[in-house]
Amino acid sequence: MRRAPGLGVVAAVALTACGSFQDPDIVVDIRVIAMEADTPEQVVTVDLANPPSAADLLAQVMPATMCALVADPYNTRRLAWSMTICPLSGDERCNDGDPQALIGSGFEDDPDTTVPAPTMCATVRPDADLLAVVESTLADDQLHGLDGIDYEIALRVGGEGGDPALDLFASKSLRLAPSLPAGRVANTNPSLVDLDAAVNDLGPVPMQLGRCADQPTPLVVAPGDSIRFTPVETPGSRETYSVLTVDGKTATFTESLTYGWSATYGGFSSGFTGGPTDAFGNPADLYTDWNAPSENDLTGPTDVALWVVQRDERLGARWYQTCVRVSL
Repeated sequence: MRRAPGLGVVAAVALTACGSFQDPDIVVDIRVIAMEADTPEQVVTVDLANPPSAADLLAQVMPATMCALVADPYNTRRLAWSMTICPLSGDERCNDGDPQALIGSGFEDDPDTTVPAPTMCATVRPDADLLAVVESTLADDQLHGLDGIDYEIALRVGGEGGDPALDLFASKSLRLAPSLPAGRVANTNPSLVDLDAAVNDLGPVPMQLGRCADQPTPLVVAPGDSIRFTPVETPGSRETYSVLTVDGKTATFTESLTYGWSATYGGFSSGFTGGPTDAFGNPADLYTDWNAPSENDLTGPTDVALWVVQRDERLGARWYQTCVRVSL
Protein backbone atom coordinates (compact mmCIF):
# COMPACT_ATOMS: atom_id res chain seq x y z
CA MET A 1 0.00 0.00 0.00
CA ARG A 2 1.15 3.55 -0.66
CA ARG A 3 -0.01 6.40 1.53
CA ALA A 4 0.32 10.14 1.21
CA PRO A 5 2.87 11.73 3.54
CA GLY A 6 1.74 11.78 7.16
CA LEU A 7 1.43 14.90 9.26
CA GLY A 8 4.96 14.45 10.59
CA VAL A 9 6.46 14.49 7.11
CA VAL A 10 4.38 17.51 6.12
CA ALA A 11 5.48 19.28 9.28
CA ALA A 12 9.11 18.49 8.54
CA VAL A 13 8.84 20.02 5.10
CA ALA A 14 7.15 23.09 6.57
CA LEU A 15 9.91 23.49 9.14
CA THR A 16 12.49 23.29 6.37
CA ALA A 17 10.81 26.19 4.62
CA CYS A 18 11.08 28.17 7.85
CA GLY A 19 14.82 27.62 8.18
CA SER A 20 15.05 24.30 10.04
CA PHE A 21 16.41 21.14 8.44
CA GLN A 22 14.50 17.94 7.85
CA ASP A 23 16.15 14.62 8.70
CA PRO A 24 18.43 13.80 5.73
CA ASP A 25 17.91 10.07 6.31
CA ILE A 26 14.16 10.36 5.60
CA VAL A 27 13.23 10.39 1.92
CA VAL A 28 10.40 12.84 1.26
CA ASP A 29 11.03 13.52 -2.43
CA ILE A 30 12.77 12.01 -5.43
CA ARG A 31 16.26 10.88 -4.43
CA VAL A 32 19.15 8.90 -5.89
CA ILE A 33 19.74 6.32 -3.15
CA ALA A 34 22.82 4.71 -4.70
CA MET A 35 24.68 3.78 -7.86
CA GLU A 36 26.24 0.35 -8.25
CA ALA A 37 28.57 -1.06 -10.90
CA ASP A 38 28.83 -4.79 -11.52
CA THR A 39 32.57 -4.28 -12.07
CA PRO A 40 33.78 -1.33 -9.96
CA GLU A 41 37.45 -1.94 -10.80
CA GLN A 42 39.37 -3.70 -13.55
CA VAL A 43 43.08 -4.58 -13.40
CA VAL A 44 45.12 -4.30 -16.58
CA THR A 45 48.61 -5.67 -17.19
CA VAL A 46 51.26 -2.94 -17.32
CA ASP A 47 54.96 -3.18 -18.19
CA LEU A 48 56.72 -0.16 -16.68
CA ALA A 49 59.67 -0.65 -19.02
CA ASN A 50 57.32 -0.38 -21.97
CA PRO A 51 54.27 1.64 -20.88
CA PRO A 52 51.14 0.77 -22.87
CA SER A 53 49.07 3.28 -24.76
CA ALA A 54 45.52 4.02 -23.76
CA ALA A 55 44.36 1.87 -26.67
CA ASP A 56 46.49 -1.03 -25.40
CA LEU A 57 44.92 -0.67 -21.95
CA LEU A 58 41.40 -0.73 -23.34
CA ALA A 59 42.13 -3.93 -25.24
CA GLN A 60 42.16 -5.63 -21.81
CA VAL A 61 38.96 -4.01 -20.53
CA MET A 62 35.59 -5.74 -20.32
CA PRO A 63 32.19 -3.99 -20.45
CA ALA A 64 30.92 -2.71 -17.08
CA THR A 65 27.28 -2.04 -16.25
CA MET A 66 26.19 0.77 -13.94
CA CYS A 67 22.75 0.80 -12.31
CA ALA A 68 21.05 3.48 -10.24
CA LEU A 69 18.55 3.08 -7.42
CA VAL A 70 16.15 6.03 -7.40
CA ALA A 71 13.26 6.49 -4.97
CA ASP A 72 10.29 8.75 -5.68
CA PRO A 73 7.94 7.73 -2.86
CA TYR A 74 5.31 10.47 -2.94
CA ASN A 75 4.82 10.74 -6.70
CA THR A 76 3.20 8.32 -9.12
CA ARG A 77 4.98 9.03 -12.39
CA ARG A 78 7.57 7.87 -14.87
CA LEU A 79 11.13 9.08 -14.57
CA ALA A 80 13.36 10.28 -17.40
CA TRP A 81 17.05 9.47 -16.98
CA SER A 82 20.39 9.47 -18.74
CA MET A 83 23.94 8.32 -17.96
CA THR A 84 27.05 9.90 -19.44
CA ILE A 85 30.68 8.81 -19.28
CA CYS A 86 33.37 11.47 -18.78
CA PRO A 87 36.53 12.31 -16.78
CA LEU A 88 36.06 13.04 -13.08
CA SER A 89 34.44 16.42 -12.56
CA GLY A 90 33.99 16.81 -8.80
CA ASP A 91 30.41 18.08 -9.02
CA GLU A 92 28.49 15.02 -10.34
CA ARG A 93 28.16 16.57 -13.79
CA CYS A 94 30.41 16.25 -16.80
CA ASN A 95 32.45 19.38 -17.45
CA ASP A 96 31.84 21.28 -20.66
CA GLY A 97 34.77 20.72 -23.00
CA ASP A 98 35.72 17.33 -21.55
CA PRO A 99 35.29 14.25 -23.71
CA GLN A 100 31.96 12.65 -22.86
CA ALA A 101 29.42 10.30 -24.34
CA LEU A 102 25.87 9.26 -23.56
CA ILE A 103 25.88 5.54 -22.68
CA GLY A 104 22.20 5.11 -21.81
CA SER A 105 18.91 6.92 -21.39
CA GLY A 106 15.23 6.22 -21.21
CA PHE A 107 12.04 6.36 -19.20
CA GLU A 108 11.50 4.27 -16.08
CA ASP A 109 8.04 3.44 -14.79
CA ASP A 110 7.30 4.41 -11.20
CA PRO A 111 10.27 2.92 -9.31
CA ASP A 112 8.37 2.29 -6.08
CA THR A 113 5.18 0.59 -7.27
CA THR A 114 5.83 -0.94 -10.69
CA VAL A 115 5.94 -4.75 -10.69
CA PRO A 116 8.33 -6.16 -11.66
CA ALA A 117 10.74 -3.50 -10.50
CA PRO A 118 12.06 -1.39 -13.40
CA THR A 119 15.79 -1.00 -13.93
CA MET A 120 17.89 2.07 -14.66
CA CYS A 121 21.15 0.71 -16.08
CA ALA A 122 23.72 1.50 -18.78
CA THR A 123 26.86 -0.29 -19.94
CA VAL A 124 30.33 1.19 -20.43
CA ARG A 125 32.00 -0.48 -23.39
CA PRO A 126 35.72 -0.41 -24.31
CA ASP A 127 35.12 1.69 -27.41
CA ALA A 128 36.26 5.00 -28.86
CA ASP A 129 34.22 6.97 -26.31
CA LEU A 130 35.94 5.32 -23.34
CA LEU A 131 39.29 5.69 -25.11
CA ALA A 132 38.80 9.46 -25.35
CA VAL A 133 37.96 9.66 -21.64
CA VAL A 134 40.97 7.53 -20.64
CA GLU A 135 43.35 9.51 -22.84
CA SER A 136 42.11 12.78 -21.33
CA THR A 137 42.48 11.41 -17.81
CA LEU A 138 46.00 10.12 -18.50
CA ALA A 139 47.03 13.48 -19.96
CA ASP A 140 46.06 15.21 -16.69
CA ASP A 141 47.53 12.55 -14.38
CA GLN A 142 50.99 13.38 -12.97
CA LEU A 143 51.54 9.69 -12.20
CA HIS A 144 50.62 8.66 -15.77
CA GLY A 145 48.16 6.06 -14.50
CA LEU A 146 50.56 4.38 -12.07
CA ASP A 147 47.99 4.69 -9.27
CA GLY A 148 45.07 3.82 -11.54
CA ILE A 149 42.62 5.78 -13.68
CA ASP A 150 39.24 6.80 -12.32
CA TYR A 151 36.50 8.02 -14.61
CA GLU A 152 32.91 9.02 -13.99
CA ILE A 153 29.40 7.90 -14.87
CA ALA A 154 27.14 10.93 -14.43
CA LEU A 155 23.41 10.36 -13.89
CA ARG A 156 20.62 12.84 -14.56
CA VAL A 157 17.08 11.95 -13.52
CA GLY A 158 13.76 13.75 -13.13
CA GLY A 159 10.03 13.41 -13.62
CA GLU A 160 8.87 12.75 -17.17
CA GLY A 161 7.79 16.05 -18.68
CA GLY A 162 8.84 17.91 -15.52
CA ASP A 163 10.87 21.07 -15.12
CA PRO A 164 14.48 20.22 -16.09
CA ALA A 165 15.67 22.64 -13.42
CA LEU A 166 14.36 20.16 -10.83
CA ASP A 167 16.33 17.20 -12.20
CA LEU A 168 18.74 15.42 -9.88
CA PHE A 169 22.41 14.74 -10.63
CA ALA A 170 24.58 12.00 -9.18
CA SER A 171 27.73 10.21 -10.21
CA LYS A 172 29.89 7.21 -9.45
CA SER A 173 33.47 6.41 -10.40
CA LEU A 174 34.88 3.32 -12.08
CA ARG A 175 38.57 2.43 -11.97
CA LEU A 176 41.15 0.96 -14.31
CA ALA A 177 44.11 -0.14 -12.18
CA PRO A 178 47.57 -1.35 -13.25
CA SER A 179 48.70 -4.81 -12.18
CA LEU A 180 50.87 -3.30 -9.46
CA PRO A 181 51.96 -4.75 -7.15
CA ALA A 182 52.30 -8.06 -8.96
CA GLY A 183 49.30 -10.29 -8.41
CA ARG A 184 46.91 -7.42 -7.78
CA VAL A 185 43.29 -8.58 -7.92
CA ALA A 186 40.44 -6.28 -8.94
CA ASN A 187 38.06 -5.14 -6.23
CA THR A 188 34.57 -6.62 -6.17
CA ASN A 189 31.38 -5.36 -4.56
CA PRO A 190 30.70 -6.34 -0.94
CA SER A 191 27.47 -8.13 -0.09
CA LEU A 192 25.16 -9.20 2.72
CA VAL A 193 23.85 -12.62 3.68
CA ASP A 194 20.93 -11.08 5.53
CA LEU A 195 19.67 -8.11 7.48
CA ASP A 196 18.89 -8.99 11.09
CA ALA A 197 15.98 -7.18 12.73
CA ALA A 198 15.20 -7.08 16.47
CA VAL A 199 12.00 -5.32 17.56
CA ASN A 200 12.05 -3.47 20.89
CA ASP A 201 15.13 -5.44 22.04
CA LEU A 202 13.05 -8.65 22.13
CA GLY A 203 15.24 -10.67 19.80
CA PRO A 204 15.40 -11.22 16.04
CA VAL A 205 12.30 -11.47 13.87
CA PRO A 206 11.98 -12.70 10.26
CA MET A 207 12.78 -9.92 7.80
CA GLN A 208 12.26 -10.03 4.05
CA LEU A 209 14.43 -8.13 1.61
CA GLY A 210 12.73 -6.34 -1.25
CA ARG A 211 10.52 -3.35 -2.01
CA CYS A 212 7.18 -2.78 -0.33
CA ALA A 213 5.54 -3.38 -3.72
CA ASP A 214 7.04 -6.89 -3.73
CA GLN A 215 6.04 -7.79 -0.16
CA PRO A 216 2.33 -8.49 0.44
CA THR A 217 3.05 -9.40 4.09
CA PRO A 218 5.95 -7.30 5.42
CA LEU A 219 6.99 -7.17 9.06
CA VAL A 220 4.29 -5.39 11.09
CA VAL A 221 5.10 -3.08 14.00
CA ALA A 222 3.18 -0.56 16.09
CA PRO A 223 3.70 3.22 16.07
CA GLY A 224 6.73 4.15 18.15
CA ASP A 225 8.29 0.66 18.02
CA SER A 226 12.04 0.39 17.55
CA ILE A 227 13.83 -2.04 15.23
CA ARG A 228 17.57 -2.66 15.49
CA PHE A 229 18.89 -3.49 12.02
CA THR A 230 22.21 -5.31 11.86
CA PRO A 231 23.90 -6.20 8.56
CA VAL A 232 25.11 -9.80 8.27
CA GLU A 233 28.05 -9.62 5.90
CA THR A 234 28.90 -12.29 3.37
CA PRO A 235 32.21 -13.97 4.37
CA GLY A 236 35.03 -12.44 2.35
CA SER A 237 33.27 -9.12 1.77
CA ARG A 238 36.09 -7.37 3.62
CA GLU A 239 38.77 -8.00 1.03
CA THR A 240 42.49 -7.81 1.71
CA TYR A 241 44.48 -5.84 -0.83
CA SER A 242 47.99 -4.48 -1.39
CA VAL A 243 49.15 -1.13 -2.76
CA LEU A 244 52.48 0.35 -3.75
CA THR A 245 54.02 2.84 -1.34
CA VAL A 246 56.10 5.88 -2.24
CA ASP A 247 59.35 4.00 -1.48
CA GLY A 248 58.49 1.25 -3.96
CA LYS A 249 57.41 -1.27 -1.35
CA THR A 250 53.95 -2.63 -0.70
CA ALA A 251 51.46 -2.16 2.11
CA THR A 252 48.58 -4.54 2.79
CA PHE A 253 45.17 -3.57 4.18
CA THR A 254 41.80 -5.13 4.89
CA GLU A 255 38.78 -3.14 3.79
CA SER A 256 36.39 -1.55 6.23
CA LEU A 257 32.74 -1.39 5.19
CA THR A 258 30.24 1.39 5.77
CA TYR A 259 26.44 1.43 5.74
CA GLY A 260 24.13 4.26 4.76
CA TRP A 261 20.53 4.05 6.01
CA SER A 262 17.40 5.81 4.79
CA ALA A 263 13.62 5.37 4.98
CA THR A 264 10.37 7.07 4.04
CA TYR A 265 9.17 7.56 7.64
CA GLY A 266 10.47 7.38 11.20
CA GLY A 267 14.04 8.09 12.18
CA PHE A 268 17.41 6.39 12.69
CA SER A 269 19.73 6.50 15.66
CA SER A 270 22.46 6.85 13.02
CA GLY A 271 22.16 7.19 9.27
CA PHE A 272 25.76 6.07 8.78
CA THR A 273 27.39 3.08 10.47
CA GLY A 274 30.52 0.99 10.10
CA GLY A 275 33.91 2.31 9.02
CA PRO A 276 37.44 1.73 10.30
CA THR A 277 38.37 0.61 13.80
CA ASP A 278 38.82 3.28 16.45
CA ALA A 279 42.13 4.38 17.99
CA PHE A 280 42.05 1.38 20.32
CA GLY A 281 41.40 -1.16 17.58
CA ASN A 282 37.71 -1.67 18.39
CA PRO A 283 35.51 -2.42 15.37
CA ALA A 284 32.89 0.13 14.42
CA ASP A 285 29.24 -0.63 15.17
CA LEU A 286 27.33 -1.77 12.11
CA TYR A 287 23.79 -1.60 13.49
CA THR A 288 21.31 1.24 13.60
CA ASP A 289 18.01 1.63 15.46
CA TRP A 290 15.02 2.68 13.38
CA ASN A 291 12.14 4.22 15.30
CA ALA A 292 8.69 3.93 13.78
CA PRO A 293 6.67 7.15 13.48
CA SER A 294 4.15 7.95 16.18
CA GLU A 295 0.42 7.48 15.69
CA ASN A 296 -0.03 11.24 15.35
CA ASP A 297 2.31 11.24 12.35
CA LEU A 298 0.25 8.73 10.35
CA THR A 299 -3.10 8.81 8.60
CA GLY A 300 -3.57 5.02 8.60
CA PRO A 301 -1.64 1.77 8.24
CA THR A 302 1.54 2.74 6.42
CA ASP A 303 4.17 0.77 4.54
CA VAL A 304 7.63 2.20 5.19
CA ALA A 305 10.37 1.63 2.63
CA LEU A 306 13.87 1.27 4.08
CA TRP A 307 17.19 1.18 2.23
CA VAL A 308 20.72 0.25 3.28
CA VAL A 309 23.70 0.93 1.03
CA GLN A 310 26.85 -1.08 1.72
CA ARG A 311 30.16 0.42 0.54
CA ASP A 312 33.81 -0.55 0.72
CA GLU A 313 36.87 1.71 0.42
CA ARG A 314 37.56 1.00 -3.26
CA LEU A 315 34.44 2.03 -5.19
CA GLY A 316 32.51 -1.14 -4.35
CA ALA A 317 28.84 -0.72 -3.41
CA ARG A 318 25.65 -2.74 -3.11
CA TRP A 319 22.16 -1.76 -2.03
CA TYR A 320 19.36 -3.60 -0.26
CA GLN A 321 15.71 -2.70 0.34
CA THR A 322 13.18 -3.87 2.87
CA CYS A 323 9.72 -2.89 4.09
CA VAL A 324 7.97 -2.45 7.45
CA ARG A 325 4.23 -1.95 7.92
CA VAL A 326 3.26 0.37 10.77
CA SER A 327 -0.24 -0.68 11.83
CA LEU A 328 -2.44 1.61 13.91
